[in-house]
Amino acid sequence: MARNRTFTCGLDAAIAVMGGKWKGLILFALQDGPVRFGELRRAVPGISERVLILQLREMETTGLLHREVYHQVPPKVEYSLTEFGGSLNTAMAALGEWGEENLDRIEAIPWSDVK
Repeated sequence: MARNRTFTCGLDAAIAVMGGKWKGLILFALQDGPVRFGELRRAVPGISERVLILQLREMETTGLLHREVYHQVPPKVEYSLTEFGGSLNTAMAALGEWGEENLDRIEAIPWSDVK
């Protein structure tokens, strides 16, 4: 049985949808239009095939992206942003700009001391 969640605020809800290390990078890779699985894997360095598959499934379930299967030989699958996913990408743009503006400071943080 599906269970709905209640969130404390809009930020809580947004983080639930896009949280994790990879989803933002996948959204960014899809911003210019449909992308095939292999292209996505190359566009998100460091992600394993298994994790990419799991993240894509989650993102499809939450409505951030659309998976289009072309029945041809060889089979072709493309991923693209939904309107919902595109709106999240737009919202995240400001966060990315903040990260760029503060990159030196963020890289200088002693991350091993952060608990």
